[in-house]
Amino acid sequence: MSAGRNARFGYNQGVDRLETPRLILRPFEVEDAPVAHEVYSDPEVMRYVATGPLPDVTMTRRLLHDYTTHQQAWGYSFWAVVERASGRLIGDAGIYRTPVGEVELGYTLGRAWWGRGYATEAAGAWLETAFSRLGVREVVALAEPANAASLRVLEKLGMTRDGERPAFGRPHAVYRATRPVSAGHTSGRLAGLGRRLDRVRRR
Repeated sequence: MSAGRNARFGYNQGVDRLETPRLILRPFEVEDAPVAHEVYSDPEVMRYVATGPLPDVTMTRRLLHDYTTHQQAWGYSFWAVVERASGRLIGDAGIYRTPVGEVELGYTLGRAWWGRGYATEAAGAWLETAFSRLGVREVVALAEPANAASLRVLEKLGMTRDGERPAFGRPHAVYRATRPVSAGHTSGRLAGLGRRLDRVRRR
């Protein structure tokens, strides 16, 4: 894993695995492409994703390659989300540095796993890691106003809505979370996030 660019921009070297009570988050592997394509080719799943449904597994392989390249450069990326109970890859979650320099939070889960709190659990793990281990100062998230489920996830995570802006030719709600300046406040912020995630998991 390359640490040079991370050091240049003030980040730590990065992470290579995250675990939550019900999920394992890890970088994508080449062998993941067929299962990931089942998620990325579903029109309902990809309804609010910029690319729309991917037409073939070759496109999915290219996307996973892009995620791997980003991981090598920055120490984080969009990762595979694996359900502990079944060992199955069920989607992705992660943070990604955009061309304008923002660090954006995102997640995409297969339909069979909607409504279980997995998106909040995976995204919450990434938000906490961004502030506590990667030294990221601010995380943003974009969601179309009609995507009520995604808006609920961002609100459960305690992110603050900050107006709207166009993205990919459509209006998107903008959410932000900022790492507090002092270490003491950081600990409190992350502890609060942990309590919110615990409540979500118990539902």
